[in-house]
Amino acid sequence: MKQIETVEIEDTIYEETYTAHIQKNGSTWIGWIPEVPDVKCLESTQEELLQTLEKELHRALVAEDEAWDKEIEEDIKAGRLEHLSEKALENYKAGRYYQINDLNKLLEK
Repeated sequence: MKQIETVEIEDTIYEETYTAHIQKNGSTWIGWIPEVPDVKCLESTQEELLQTLEKELHRALVAEDEAWDKEIEEDIKAGRLEHLSEKALENYKAGRYYQINDLNKLLEK
C-alpha cells in the first residue's frame, strides 16, 4: 500500500472545496473525504477514483441539503420555530432592528 495523497475537490454547485485522501492499494485505488464521512470509493484507476469521488461528494451534499430542508419543514409544521418569529416581531415592535444596509455596514467593521 502506497502513502496517502491529498487532492482538492471543488464542488461547483455548493462552491466549496474538500480534501480527498487517495491511496493506491495493489491494483486498485481507494479514496475518501474526511469532511463527508459517507464518501468512500474504490476504483481501478486514479482518474476514475477522482471522478467517482466528485460524483459521490455531490450526491452526499445534495442528500444532506434535502435532509436539512425536510427537517426545517417538519419543525415549521410542528411549531418548533414559532418562538423565533415571536421574538423577531417583539424586537421589531420595540425598535430593536436594523435596515439591511445598516447591518451590512456594521458587519464590515
